[in-house]
Amino acid sequence: MSMKENVKLVKDELNSEEKFIEGFVKVERIYKKYKALIFALCAIIIIAVVGFSVNSYITNKNKVQANIAFDTLLQNPNDKDALETLKSTNKKLYDVVIYLQAKKENKDVEINVPFLKELAAYQKALKTKSIDELNTLSMQNDFLLKEFAIFNKALILTEQAKYKEARVALNLIPSTSKVFELASLLKHHLLTK
Repeated sequence: MSMKENVKLVKDELNSEEKFIEGFVKVERIYKKYKALIFALCAIIIIAVVGFSVNSYITNKNKVQANIAFDTLLQNPNDKDALETLKSTNKKLYDVVIYLQAKKENKDVEINVPFLKELAAYQKALKTKSIDELNTLSMQNDFLLKEFAIFNKALILTEQAKYKEARVALNLIPSTSKVFELASLLKHHLLTK
């Protein structure tokens, strides 16, 4: 190697080391300027990860406890400890158990589980033969038993000798409904009235 090449190589190495040191100094300045912000951001991230982990653990633990309590209550409905555990860990499953117990005892109960709430209202309307309640339920677009409510409304109207209103109600049941065959039978019966 010639002397010129050696000098050029040394200069290039010094330039690259100089650039490295310059970059390091810049990073050090930024670090000193934003040191508190960097530590705060790291602390927030650590706290968020720990919080998420703890929340996930507690949620899973509650699910397991609620399922065990629910199974216990299905086998022994009089277990008060399991009922309290279920009440504190999963309110919806607790409402389901209360609904099932009330159904066995033929009692009315107030629950907050959407489908069971509608089913309880439907059963109560059938028990009391309330046309207004059945009408209200059948007007809900997302009601699971909408056509059954309309059919039962028509049955009650038929029992009350309100045949014209019963026919109008039966016409609300679409031909694609599972209740359509029953509705057709009742329509044929109403032709004679």
